[in-house]
Amino acid sequence: MQKRKLIEVALPLEAINRESAREKSIRHGHPSTLHLWWARRPLATARAVLFAQLVDDPSSHPDRFPTEEAQATERARLHRIIEDMVVWENVRNEDVMNAARAEILASTNGTPPPILDPFAGGGTIPLEAQRLGLEAHASDLNPVAVLINKALIEIPPRFRDWKPVFPGQADTRGGWRGAEGLADDVRSYGAWMRDEAFRRIGHLYPKATLSDGTQATVIAWIWARTVTCPNPACGIEMPLVRSWWLGKKKGKEAYVVPSVVADPSHPSGKRVKFDIGHDAGNAPRNTSDGTMEGRKGAVCIACGAAVATQYVRDETAAGRGNQALMAVVAEGSRRRHYLSPNKAQSEAALIDPPSETIAGTIATNPRWFSPPAYGLTEFADLFTNRQLVALTTFSDLVGEARERVLADALAAGHTAGPRLDGMPPDAPAGAEAYADAVATYLGLVVSRLSDYSSSLTTWASNPQMEILRNVFARQALPMAWDFGEGNPFFDSSGSISRMAGAVARAVESLPSSPLGTALQEDAISAVKEEALLSTDPPYYDNIGYSDLSDFFYVWLRRTLSSIQPDLFGTVLVPKQEELVANPYRHGGKAGAKAFFEDGFRQVFARARVVAVPNYPIAVYYAFKQADSSADGDASSGWETLLEGMIQSGWRITATWPVRTESSGRMISVGTNALASSIVLALRPRPEDAPSTDRRGFLAALRSELPDALRKLQQGQIAPVDLPQAAIGPGMAVFSRYSTVLEADGSAMTVRSALARINETLDEVLAEQEGDFDAPTRFAIAWYRQHGYETGRFGDADNLARARNTAVESLDRAGILTSRAGKVQLIRPADLSPAYDVATDPSVSTWEVLQHLIRVLETDGLGGAGAFLAAALHRSDVTVEADLIKELAHLLFRVAELNGWTRDAVSNNDLVTSWPEILDAARGAARSDSSQGQLDFDGEE
Repeated sequence: MQKRKLIEVALPLEAINRESAREKSIRHGHPSTLHLWWARRPLATARAVLFAQLVDDPSSHPDRFPTEEAQATERARLHRIIEDMVVWENVRNEDVMNAARAEILASTNGTPPPILDPFAGGGTIPLEAQRLGLEAHASDLNPVAVLINKALIEIPPRFRDWKPVFPGQADTRGGWRGAEGLADDVRSYGAWMRDEAFRRIGHLYPKATLSDGTQATVIAWIWARTVTCPNPACGIEMPLVRSWWLGKKKGKEAYVVPSVVADPSHPSGKRVKFDIGHDAGNAPRNTSDGTMEGRKGAVCIACGAAVATQYVRDETAAGRGNQALMAVVAEGSRRRHYLSPNKAQSEAALIDPPSETIAGTIATNPRWFSPPAYGLTEFADLFTNRQLVALTTFSDLVGEARERVLADALAAGHTAGPRLDGMPPDAPAGAEAYADAVATYLGLVVSRLSDYSSSLTTWASNPQMEILRNVFARQALPMAWDFGEGNPFFDSSGSISRMAGAVARAVESLPSSPLGTALQEDAISAVKEEALLSTDPPYYDNIGYSDLSDFFYVWLRRTLSSIQPDLFGTVLVPKQEELVANPYRHGGKAGAKAFFEDGFRQVFARARVVAVPNYPIAVYYAFKQADSSADGDASSGWETLLEGMIQSGWRITATWPVRTESSGRMISVGTNALASSIVLALRPRPEDAPSTDRRGFLAALRSELPDALRKLQQGQIAPVDLPQAAIGPGMAVFSRYSTVLEADGSAMTVRSALARINETLDEVLAEQEGDFDAPTRFAIAWYRQHGYETGRFGDADNLARARNTAVESLDRAGILTSRAGKVQLIRPADLSPAYDVATDPSVSTWEVLQHLIRVLETDGLGGAGAFLAAALHRSDVTVEADLIKELAHLLFRVAELNGWTRDAVSNNDLVTSWPEILDAARGAARSDSSQGQLDFDGEE
């Protein structure tokens, strides 16, 4: 009999989700700062899932834990280990990590299986497998992803405990642990590259003269793209500007002030002059106040002519676009100085491009790439000449730095040894391999720098930070009209020093044992030997990884092709076999769908053959259901994933929602942006699994889904994600059968099963209404019919009587207003701020939720926590924390189905903020000794 693993029984979701969300704000030393990758899973989630895949649940050992109480006690102990190890600050705490490793060894007889992620991407899962002491194998078709994985799990173990070889560094401290010496050399040789590059091209970055005559280092130059105004009576070189704003700190506002002046040197006889304004009263009204009006086109600053977007495209595509310097940002004492451009600053950028630079054509997929439509068709077109000179200089210096590392390593006493590329796992590392390793990280530094050194880099003018915003602020290459050209030698965002420091700190925090492997293979080929899968597959056509990563690949190829020749042998990233449903690559939507689905089936069929006995695999998924048909709501992404797994002989044994976004993020209701990923645990379905009919399947669904949904809701699943999360337990029922037969004898499809699961979800949510008090049941029913709009008193009276309450009492309670034969629920925003939940003679769950939404939106987490603590402390009424959250889930579903976006966002935000609200409530209860110790289930 197979032992159930912890992932199949219980997880401490609140702790995992809290730390996963918090990780988004952690930068220093976090592996994500090694190099950008899209849609990374949180390290905390991956660490917890891997641990739970391998560690036995106490119920698997009835001889040691014979009672449910004993099992619960032991499970709580294992959960405390997870709660400790998911905290980012504990990743280098050997006591914490050794406790986790010991449990894994105890549950695997001392020989845990190797871990494989065939869709390794940014390397989160292989890295955390290595951190837990497991044999980690990463595979990806994309060479940029493979390089990142090599840098994470393959290179550091080869140089574990090495001292740095940079002259004078080895003796600066007592000892060098793990990858600390390697990281120190990345930092030191990165500084050498900075200094050497400045010696060669520093004159291209002149200082600025401030109003008092002193010189200041320039942080950035703010440019605007321009085209000639099509108005024959004007013909001015018109700037294309998204926003005139430069800085919005209160009392230090700065913005560009354009004006038209005469200039005989221009064909039109005039030009646009740019000055800097600081008077907040005369500042632009909106952030978007510029000359570009999105897809509507542009407006000429001189004559006011409306200019169509197509004209701008035609001009720029024909090479008739230009650019003009609008402002210079200079260093100041705890502030930025914004200066009008002058001739010297403008001419410093007028240089020829380097003779040898990057090569490669940008994909013409308009979903992800806007620049080609405006004539920027080559990757070199995305950089100014000065940026190309700087980046090629740094790129060339990586090779020179490698030769210095080699010489210094030999001088430090290391033997030459083999090169890093293709080095056997058991080969001793020497100076050659070490030089390759340091150069590889320096290559990542240059690649990272390109993300901040492009003409698609913009200037952030928000009050919190006035800095360069990187190109990939989202998973696309959008067009930038006004852009910021940073100074790579100034120690700020977008500088070579910041990039080298970030990479070095990431390396310093990496585990350095055991040795991991990262290979360039497609997923089908990678699943070939017995290994335990834990993977985050691509989401249908959500992200074009190969097309996007070409931006970095062209620089990495130029920099590292001699050091990592196996990875950089092609002009651009391989694309044909990439498992993404890309219509532009596979003959349209139907061809892309067929390619993707066939590939998925092959991956999971091979995984079924080489599955490690006694362990469940784990698959992450986060694609929102978006398709509607005669069968009901479903999703091509989900359908494909599940079809591929079920047809390949897998059954779902557990499903868990894990938060991957911070609670402060505004969820875009109705989009595919989810706050949570769903982790599915799967085991091979037995060959003799029974079949059932439609009636038996629906009966099992209705029996099992209610309890599963309550667990999901208690696990902090966001309401916007509940339909996705419900797929797990629903498909767990469906996948346990070899076949589910429809009434006509045909086999039920996954799409039909998904539709039935969604129907049952709505039934279960409706049935949950019976758990609420009478006023809340009335308010739910009225809300379904009217939202917060008015309805007739007679209808309300009938509805209230049926629920054993009265409209008059609901009016007195402040739930609704009843006037002149009209009844209307009171919106949260319209509730009285003077309301005191501690003295209200009749408190309902509806009232608490509505006021809690109001307080959260006006007073934040602290105010919401204090309000909740006061509500739960009431001993004379029954208000339960779980019921408040369940009501928010239910109202979200009603609002989403009716298109009431504002209401949906409010309820969704409350649930995603729930762990923080609970923490604030506990703090408020502790500070008020009269409240005692609340456990937040309505009891003291």
